[in-house]
Amino acid sequence: SRSVRQALDEASWEAALVEGRAMTPEGAIEFALSGEDEPTRAPTPHASRPPASLTGREREVAVLVARGLTNRRISTDLAISERTVDAHLRKILKKLGLHSRTQVAAWAAKQGLLP
Repeated sequence: SRSVRQALDEASWEAALVEGRAMTPEGAIEFALSGEDEPTRAPTPHASRPPASLTGREREVAVLVARGLTNRRISTDLAISERTVDAHLRKILKKLGLHSRTQVAAWAAKQGLLP
């Protein structure tokens, strides 16, 4: 919406747009139910770290988050527990200095991790 776009700087708007376009309907529903109602914050400087700062499994999880998959679906696809997916996601957020799945998706897109 126009008011949301006006509330965000251009980089944040573009990041949110990229993430939204990459979202599956399942991911959009999860996001809507997550209670996140604040506009996407611009990533902190840590967000520009190269993908090597994440483990291989963390990169896999980040890509699946960026594709809009739920933790349940990620756990099924990677044959790990939902609790493990949640732990990986928390580590990803901390390492990259991010605050939301939306920012992880934007970071993954910016790093060229998405097809």
